[in-house]
Amino acid sequence: MKRRNIILRIWRFYFEGFRSMTLGKTLWALILIKLFIMFVVLKIFFFPRFLSRYDNEEDKQDHVAKELVDRALTP
Repeated sequence: MKRRNIILRIWRFYFEGFRSMTLGKTLWALILIKLFIMFVVLKIFFFPRFLSRYDNEEDKQDHVAKELVDRALTP
């Protein structure tokens, strides 16, 4: 019960702090938009899923092992 009380007090502290912000809400919106762009949009365009073309785990493991060895041996 005491742990729940602490969590509730922390939640109220942050909730009241964010509710009284004026410029802070805009800044938090910008931060969330930036994080969305970084983690969703950039992942789609710059980090393709190479392992999705393999059907089972053994083929995926072989592909990763081959790539690691090839990159380690390439000067």
